[in-house]
Amino acid sequence: MDISNAIVVGGGIGGLAVATVLARQGVAVTVLEQAPHIAEVGAGLQISPNGLAVLRALALDGALRGRGAVRGQAVVLRDYVAGETVARLDLMRLARDQQYYFVHRADLIEVLVAAAKRANVSFELNAQAATLRPGALPVVQMSDGSTRRAEVVVAADGIHSMARPVLNGADTAAFTGQVAWRALVPNTSNHPDEAHVTMGPGRHLVSYPVRGGNLINLVAVEERADWAAEGWNHRDDPQKLRAAFAEFGAEAKEMLSAVENVTLWGLHRHPVAATWQRDGVVMLGDAAHPTLPFLAQGANMALEDAWVLADHLARLPRDAALAQYQRTREARVRRVIAAAQSNATRYHLRPGPVRTAAHLGLRLASKLGPGRMIGAFNWLYGHDVTRRP
Repeated sequence: MDISNAIVVGGGIGGLAVATVLARQGVAVTVLEQAPHIAEVGAGLQISPNGLAVLRALALDGALRGRGAVRGQAVVLRDYVAGETVARLDLMRLARDQQYYFVHRADLIEVLVAAAKRANVSFELNAQAATLRPGALPVVQMSDGSTRRAEVVVAADGIHSMARPVLNGADTAAFTGQVAWRALVPNTSNHPDEAHVTMGPGRHLVSYPVRGGNLINLVAVEERADWAAEGWNHRDDPQKLRAAFAEFGAEAKEMLSAVENVTLWGLHRHPVAATWQRDGVVMLGDAAHPTLPFLAQGANMALEDAWVLADHLARLPRDAALAQYQRTREARVRRVIAAAQSNATRYHLRPGPVRTAAHLGLRLASKLGPGRMIGAFNWLYGHDVTRRP
């Protein structure tokens, strides 16, 4: 190990994971978190086999299951009118060591915080980082005027990362013309252990169970011209959500009718950063490569980043490790981002010949070649960063 200490800015999934791996390798790690405590608002996420591989390598998969993670049986594409199945991606056809889980984000955060503390990671809460300076000993400038220094500073602080303009200049994010609502509702409909993607004209609804199947996580995406701010915590009126999805029937209508609290955020497309690292400062997760939520890979990419970054730092001198980390990760995250964008187009087809033909093709592929259908995701789910070539 070429370094003895590190600072991680941001106490989210990627930040906590990289802090834990580095600390287990003997690095003295401090996490700077701007909030008064590390917690997450109620929301679900999907941990696919590639992300689970990192949690398993950290011996945290059992703890996550113990907190009510639901093993996913399938991803089902459904039509919006009557909920008719268009296609089914059978997750039980994955390789024996590959599992897929639906989890509550707060539960994963709690598991990662506990692991970080066991590894002797230090935490500074209410710690607002303002900017940083790369160098032989990078400096984090705090909003109160104080400074922090470490041999490596990992910016795991999300899409508005303070490191991004330092390393790349001003961002060029653009509103995608899509907004998304998030909500949790009681599972009174006996939602199966599946992710349902209910597809309608210009919009779609994703639902899956979390917390041992007691709750259903909802993500509803609509195309619209009106700009909306980024960020998950903008409260909205549930009636606006129901109005936008008024044509959705069957189980989708039932779930939407149960929404009492909902948040809305605008989806913005940020380019993959050209430069992820320089002179001891490095970005991971959304700070380096934000992705739209149409492939459920944001958390999984952050977990992969965390492992690869820590692994390179364990084996190479600092600057060589950081440069190799970007080279190792960039092509993969670009492929994931492109695949996510393609899904958005497929989910929102308008009635007409194109939609009819597309859905017919999905139905045939699902019925006639279910093994081939899940096999098309081997490049994504079968990728295990914890196994060196």
